[in-house]
Amino acid sequence: MAMQSWCQTDVGLRRETNQDSFLINEKLGLFVVADGMGGHRGGEVASRLAVETVQTIVQRELDQAGARHVNSRIILTKAYEEASQRIYDKSQEPGSNLQGMGTTLVGALLQGSLLSIANVGDSRAYLFARGELWQLTEDHSLVNEQIRAGIISEGDVEKLAPRNVITRSVGFERDVQVDVIEREIEDGEMIIMCSDGLSGLVTDARISELCKTRKPAELVSVLVDEAKKNGGDDNVTVMVLYAQSRPY
Repeated sequence: MAMQSWCQTDVGLRRETNQDSFLINEKLGLFVVADGMGGHRGGEVASRLAVETVQTIVQRELDQAGARHVNSRIILTKAYEEASQRIYDKSQEPGSNLQGMGTTLVGALLQGSLLSIANVGDSRAYLFARGELWQLTEDHSLVNEQIRAGIISEGDVEKLAPRNVITRSVGFERDVQVDVIEREIEDGEMIIMCSDGLSGLVTDARISELCKTRKPAELVSVLVDEAKKNGGDDNVTVMVLYAQSRPY
């Protein structure tokens, strides 16, 4: 299986800097979106360091595995844990002014037809298949925890402020718990990965509608524009992966 990929990141309409980072490495089959936090400089440092570390660790682990069977779940978990340690350690350096920085991190690793998706925070991965959109990842956010606990309903979310408090991130603490899901990807299926600059401003129903009416190559710019049309309150990053059974 091959993945055709597109990505666009935008500062949005309200922020001075873009603290999102992304990575596309089709040779490794590795795709990552990160949304940094921690002040003017910290978020940018955390998200960039996260994607760089994930790429380094995945490359190392795949090289060491050689022709042996690759356990993508273990590799991604190890990469996220190493990223968290490096970000945390950097934040503790004397005089760094980076205390408290961290990042969300959603990444996909394709090996054959098996797609492994690792997630920490509230950046998301969606699957669009057979004309329907599904959210694959679970948000690690205060709002989502309250919904799951029955404290609030999904209809209450629009009334809440703030809505973007996350309960798990990479680098805020040295250790991190990583969620990993795996799926055999099929020809013609599409994965959309994004920071909450998209999911916080564009409904799943609208994302699904655009997936139905636009070609994969058009989607990234269309979805970024949609987020900005709805206020552009945050940096927005959108990545689209399109599965093909033959190399393109």
